[in-house]
Amino acid sequence: MNPATPEPGRTGLSRPAALVVVAAVLGASALIGRRNAPDPTHPGIRRWYHRLDKPAFTPPDAAFGAVWPVLEVGLGVGGYRLLRHPPGAARNRAVGLWLANTAMIGGWTEIFFRQKALTASTVASAAMVVSGAGYVAAAARVDRPAAATGVPFVAWLCFATLLAERIRARND
Repeated sequence: MNPATPEPGRTGLSRPAALVVVAAVLGASALIGRRNAPDPTHPGIRRWYHRLDKPAFTPPDAAFGAVWPVLEVGLGVGGYRLLRHPPGAARNRAVGLWLANTAMIGGWTEIFFRQKALTASTVASAAMVVSGAGYVAAAARVDRPAAATGVPFVAWLCFATLLAERIRARND
């Protein structure tokens, strides 16, 4: 059987089930990210982040708050579309990479903000670029619009990896 061909007689998740999965996955990632946010509710993290020597191209804090919800909505739409497809090797690979990428978002905030591990967070960010590109490629084999929703995510990750590396170089 062709890996892009769904298993015979199988259907994707129902609309409500796919929505629940997407909400649960993105919600868990958001909760982890929120736990590590450098905002007024986390004064120690905020103080540490603001004291870092950051490059001139570092966006203002508000930009991060504006960009990430848009990227996560894109990932949510992509994940939803993939989950609606019947199971098969290609779809399952794309869904697995979608899950990995959403988990890595929260994981990165833990490494960078909570553990303050600048080298590890740079490595994790680079791994996210590779994983994100893999997600887009895998999703394209199943659902091109789902893949397209991941392109801004990968573009932002490329920028974020450069930023993480410059912060690491200035502060380690």
